[in-house]
Amino acid sequence: MPRFRMTVEYDGSNYVGWQRQDNGPSVQGAIEKAIVALTREPVLVRGAGRTDSGVHARGQVAHADLSRQWKPDTLRNALNAYLGQAREQVSILEAAEVPDEFDARFSALRRHYLYRIISRPSPLALEAKRAWWVSKPIDHEAMHEAAQILVGRHDFTTFRSTHCQANSPVRTLDRLDVIRNGDVIEMRATAQSFLHNQIRSFAGTLKLVGDGRWTPDDVRTALEARDRKACGPVAPPEGLYFMQVDY
Repeated sequence: MPRFRMTVEYDGSNYVGWQRQDNGPSVQGAIEKAIVALTREPVLVRGAGRTDSGVHARGQVAHADLSRQWKPDTLRNALNAYLGQAREQVSILEAAEVPDEFDARFSALRRHYLYRIISRPSPLALEAKRAWWVSKPIDHEAMHEAAQILVGRHDFTTFRSTHCQANSPVRTLDRLDVIRNGDVIEMRATAQSFLHNQIRSFAGTLKLVGDGRWTPDDVRTALEARDRKACGPVAPPEGLYFMQVDY
């Protein structure tokens, strides 16, 4: 059975997350339904990472085993046609046949995420559900300084959900940069893998630094506490984007 890799973009606003669940529509489920409509065969789609409800993706990667050969562009276009007919907010950007040993999740070397904050007095209209609106000024340079404390290999117990199923809280964070372009503050994170709610926990904690309530030393203290109670608030999901996977 040929295996196909798909690069997927989606607006997560109306989904319970990437993973198929009983309590509402999922991105995984939408793609699986499109494949069934095309092939008339049930199929399991596996993603590179699970995103929560409200989280978006510009470069999620998934794979599926199909029973027949497809030209990659034909497969992409056909799936997008079915997704469009179903009014799903999901788009297949690329499709490619890959070796059987390729696994969207376990073959990944690095994952890249973006968290967007828009700092301005007026509420968001066009960007509603696309960013975290913060009405007061934020010092992104202070946020970036504090973010560097988190880069490297650490026990990130403070910054992971109590529901996280990972075997270990230890992760190596390759990059955590905070930059600003006008009203938009972007936090970009790179690692081989992340813990549940880790990036949103980073964003909420660093926002405390940006608005002057915490210092970089407070972030270091929180990290070293290895205690979820030491974390700042978890940032809302609408600012988070799964950007890219490296293989």
